[in-house]
Amino acid sequence: MSKPFHIIEPKVKKVPLILSVPHCGTDFPEELTNDYVPEMMASPDDTDWFVHQLYNFASEMGITIIYAKYSRWVIDLNRDPESAPLYNDGRIITGLTTTTDFFGRAIYTSENKIPDQAEIERRLENYYWPYYAEVQSLLDARKEEFGKALLWDAHSIRHLVPTIRKDVFPDMILGNNDEKTAHKSLIKTTLTALTSSKYGVNHNTPFKGGHITRYFGKPENDIHALQLEMNKILYMDDTETKFETDRANAVRVVLKQTFSELIKTLETL
Repeated sequence: MSKPFHIIEPKVKKVPLILSVPHCGTDFPEELTNDYVPEMMASPDDTDWFVHQLYNFASEMGITIIYAKYSRWVIDLNRDPESAPLYNDGRIITGLTTTTDFFGRAIYTSENKIPDQAEIERRLENYYWPYYAEVQSLLDARKEEFGKALLWDAHSIRHLVPTIRKDVFPDMILGNNDEKTAHKSLIKTTLTALTSSKYGVNHNTPFKGGHITRYFGKPENDIHALQLEMNKILYMDDTETKFETDRANAVRVVLKQTFSELIKTLETL
């Protein structure tokens, strides 16, 4: 079985920063291709489109990139493996093996295609835990080499998703589970770099970081994690269907500067 992720190796000397993109996958395993509504499977709406391409500069900074091969509709890498909710405020959040998209539309062709517990366990074993194992391996290697490591979990979201939030989303949302997943100096560095740009930045609202950030972020163990959620129109066209190079390049300037400052801050920890 092929690995459920892709790796982009650094093109220069490694730094203690790993970049994860868990929601950019669009593939479906062959054994599941008849289970989903064909037109929805052809363009899975909840995908974090092109995020791994947005960060294409990272390997040139010594950063390893890991990104998902399969759609989050197969299994959501940023959800609790036992489906414990990340939030308890009534918002609609798709689950570990969701049966609908963000707008509540059914993604399976019939109810008998919805995964039972045995199928969920199979997907965890084949697609979920291998991603986590690889991230852990990358972080452990960086910690061994540098004494510390930082995971940056990269996401994007539609400009407006009424089922989650009635208002449009901010430009950027930095999540660290209320400052529990990373050293305060790394959080301060990130906020300073991001807010120095033209973009609006929220901190831990409406997102605090998903399961990946909370699972790997252990500052007391010198492994830190931050999540950045980004409004899709920052790097896509207004229809949120096409990559928009000029917009993306403007965002890349900010992201590069943020990573540069984070690498410097990591050296001081």
